[in-house]
Amino acid sequence: MSEYWYKEAVVYCLDIETFADSNGDGVGDIRGLIGRLDYLARLGVTCLWLNPIHPSPGRDDGYDVTDFYNVDPRIGSLGDFAELLHQASNRGMRVMIDLVVNHTSDEHPWFRSARSSPDSEYRDWYVWSDSEPSDRFQGMVFPGEQRETWSYDRTARAWYYHRFYDFQPDLNFRNPAVREEVKKIMAFWLQLGVAGFRMDAVPFIIELTEPGKNPCPMDWDFLTELRQHVQWRKGDAVLLAEANVEPDKLPEYFADAGGSNSRIHMLFDFMLNGRLILALARQDPEPIIEALRATPQLPRGGQWATFLRNHDEIDLSRLTAEQRADVFAAFGPDENMRLYDRGIRRRLAPMLGGDRRRLELAYSLQFSLRGTPVLRYGEEIGMGDDLSLPGRNAIRTPMQWSPSTGGGFSTAEETVRPVISGGDYGYEKVNVTDQRHDRDSLLGWFERMIRTLRESPEVGAGSCVHVDRKLPAGVLAHRADGSTGTMLFLHNLGLDEVVVDLGDLFGQAHDPNQVLGDRDYPPVGRLDALELGGYGYRWIRLDRSPGT
Repeated sequence: MSEYWYKEAVVYCLDIETFADSNGDGVGDIRGLIGRLDYLARLGVTCLWLNPIHPSPGRDDGYDVTDFYNVDPRIGSLGDFAELLHQASNRGMRVMIDLVVNHTSDEHPWFRSARSSPDSEYRDWYVWSDSEPSDRFQGMVFPGEQRETWSYDRTARAWYYHRFYDFQPDLNFRNPAVREEVKKIMAFWLQLGVAGFRMDAVPFIIELTEPGKNPCPMDWDFLTELRQHVQWRKGDAVLLAEANVEPDKLPEYFADAGGSNSRIHMLFDFMLNGRLILALARQDPEPIIEALRATPQLPRGGQWATFLRNHDEIDLSRLTAEQRADVFAAFGPDENMRLYDRGIRRRLAPMLGGDRRRLELAYSLQFSLRGTPVLRYGEEIGMGDDLSLPGRNAIRTPMQWSPSTGGGFSTAEETVRPVISGGDYGYEKVNVTDQRHDRDSLLGWFERMIRTLRESPEVGAGSCVHVDRKLPAGVLAHRADGSTGTMLFLHNLGLDEVVVDLGDLFGQAHDPNQVLGDRDYPPVGRLDALELGGYGYRWIRLDRSPGT
């Protein structure tokens, strides 16, 4: 791949502790993941994104780190991790890891030292206030689960800042020593061979927090520093950032004042995600069209990362109250399905009622729109959720590999989280083994779809343009243009069959042909009578550049 390999990648997100258990202790581990790499390669995955792998008390699913230079012993050792990188590389896969440096665990040696004495060398590594801050109850990330963002520590005799839970004190990025330590952490893992980092909570990393000050200044230059540091250490390493911010702020995460892509390589596209979910709920493509129109122009090298489900709730905070109400009515009618009054804590398959047609439509949309697709583990087989588990854990259940006891995840009687059993989404009905033996399964469809995507590099690396003309209700038409050719995509979000006429726009296309669709349709012809079924989709190649 080129230096822009991430534009043509298929990213697969997983949590090692819930993916595959190799030693029967009930916890997924690195050796278990290594044993499943051939499965991922067959699926078409080119990059793994691993949720936190570091030692942790586990109070926030590993996002409360106690050692940034090691691997949690429950999942393996540094030697196991090095072997994972080697084996993944042998299969053409890169590995990215979570970089969680906005905060540490309160059990981290840095914080233990910091709270022990005002004279500790680590005291200024965290954000303190001698008096109760006026913004004590502002800026909470988890409303309803957090009471405050400043907590009093009796040992330190001072207030410390925590944007997240009180056991996750924020690091002080005003301190040059903290910045240098973050660079050392990145260099360490790059030296081992990771392909880059998914950076957690990036807006808070560049926020220079002061007690009682809101808003606080943002230090954009730190993103430039991190980008330069990473590129010097490993030229093709990538920074993939989580930054769910206002649209007008997004360009600053990619580029400096001169417009050069000198900061983050990729951003998760929260704006598109929310509107995609809204479009599915309303069976109306207009929200997607609005998102495409509002997308900021990216600098050369900048890229979006698209997703339908990630490891958190579906965040609807960028939608209006009316739009959120429509999504909740369609996909989260029960209070137990929602989280923080802004999101849905369900997987996509149960959200869409297990309707195979709508599932294919949704993922066809995601994978054909501009950007790099990110797939959450288990989505390729239509896994469900366990709403009896608290909060975000509802969608963090073990991978379902087979219909045998424990779903093939582990032989242990008790697992890190319960394997979903019984009902429409239990491992007895939804698992890899059964779908592997069924060519018409959702897993088989994902393999075919991803192969088609990888034969169409213009989808990720080229432009994405909405075909702006009057179409039948519920239909979205868009095209992808790149140096390798042109693709046309049709998606019908409605239930009624329709006929689409695009002959006057693409009538001169050279030998157009359908490369993927929800069913076999009549030949494409002059594109003036394109049939499209209810919840149907068609990928049509209009042109292939010579030599590609």
